[in-house]
Parts: sequence; structure tokens; C-alpha cells
Amino acid sequence: MAKDGGRLDLFKFVPFRLNRLAAEVSSALSAEYQARYGLDIPEWRVLATLGFRVAPCSAQYIAHCTRTHKSTISRAVTTLMKRQMIERVENEEDRREFRLRMTGKGKALYEELIPRLLRREQEILSCLSAQERKNLAALLGKIEASLDLVQTSAEADAKEAY
Repeated sequence: MAKDGGRLDLFKFVPFRLNRLAAEVSSALSAEYQARYGLDIPEWRVLATLGFRVAPCSAQYIAHCTRTHKSTISRAVTTLMKRQMIERVENEEDRREFRLRMTGKGKALYEELIPRLLRREQEILSCLSAQERKNLAALLGKIEASLDLVQTSAEADAKEAY
């Protein structure tokens, strides 16, 4: 129990801190793609997921990997399709299902944006030494593993839920 009569100090509560940090980092990165490319956060999540994959994937896969509600992903997919950034392709294994992949236009935007986002990530992490960055990555990995979150695209592909 907390020392101050059972009250929770949010600024020491790790879930609150992680959520606040994630929101702030997401906001900082979104500045890179919102103003210049007109993408919102869910649209970026769709492009980012498709961008690191070789094969097309389902919207459900994107929703699971990014922990974004399926209706939010669905709206982002619709917008990106209208902008001709992504397209639907028939699933060769199940012709009733469609998969998503980036178009040439989507790939060009993704390739242009990645160096900007990686630079921004480095700026955000610049307050940490190289060893602290390695430690942070390892610690985040341990927390993700304890919550049974996939940490690689190969893991995600192997899980039937994805």
C-alpha cells in the first residue's frame, strides 16, 4: 500500500508513465508526417506495418500488431485507398479474403518519410547514452515478452491470431 494513505501517485505509477510517454513520443513523431504528408496516426500505423513487411497482410493483422481498434484501422485503410497509397489484393490461400499492400505511391512516401522518423527518434533518445539505449531496448523487450506481445514480424506471422 502507498505510504500516503493508499493514494496512488500517478507520476510514480509505471503504467501511467508509459502511457504518457507513448502519447508524447507518438505526438512528436506525428508532427513529421501530419503537416508534410497529411497522414494521421492510424494512417501512419497502416503504412508503417505494410512498410516493414514483404508480403501483403490483413487489416486485422495491422490492428493486432499496432494495438489499434479495428474500426480505426478500417477508416485509415479507406482513406489510404482513396489516396492510392495502398490497395487490396486477393488472398491466394482464401479468395474470400483480401490483403493490403502499399502501392508505388505509398512506397515512395514511406521511403521518403523513414529517414525523417529515424532522425526524430534519435533526437528523442539523444538524452540517453548508447548503453542506456541498449538497456532501454532490452527492458522494453522484457516487458513486452511478459505481456506476450510479439516483438518481430516473424513472430507475428507465426501467431494465428495475427
